[in-house]
Amino acid sequence: MLKHTLSVLVEDEAGVLTRIAGLFARRGYNIESLAVGPAEQEGISRITMVVPGDDRTIEQLTKQLYKLINVLKVQDVTQVPCVERELMLIKVNANTSTRGEVMQLAQVFRARVVDISEDSLTLEVVGDPGKMVAIIQMLTKFGIREIARTGKIVLPRDSGVNTEYLKLLETIPSYS
Repeated sequence: MLKHTLSVLVEDEAGVLTRIAGLFARRGYNIESLAVGPAEQEGISRITMVVPGDDRTIEQLTKQLYKLINVLKVQDVTQVPCVERELMLIKVNANTSTRGEVMQLAQVFRARVVDISEDSLTLEVVGDPGKMVAIIQMLTKFGIREIARTGKIVLPRDSGVNTEYLKLLETIPSYS
């Protein structure tokens, strides 16, 4: 099932998030990722959520969202060229014999060491969701103690450049 990314602008009022979460819960839909924060205009917040579902389901949810008080705009940005980011803190086992290798991996992923102890490192990683999955896979062999991730946030690209399409082109061999 396709995961849709919805960007929802709401009036910054008490209870808005509760009403939105309740709408999803009553209909039996799961919100896989949720991030809320102030938008560009004072008194307005942007809610970014990742929701599994087909196009028809998402269309119905969008209509239901518009019926809620305080919802100003709902946009499905799944197929829109966007800048996507997440923040993750990840605590990994790292004793004196493995610390160097963990730090090298951190460098490759442009992660920052934000805490260090005798037997662990805590890294801060910022990037697209694929980067998060990749670094988790690479660090698993050392033993992951804890992970804290934000939800995905997105903004459409004004340039209209689809970086996912460009990545695909880079993998196709050129025979010129």
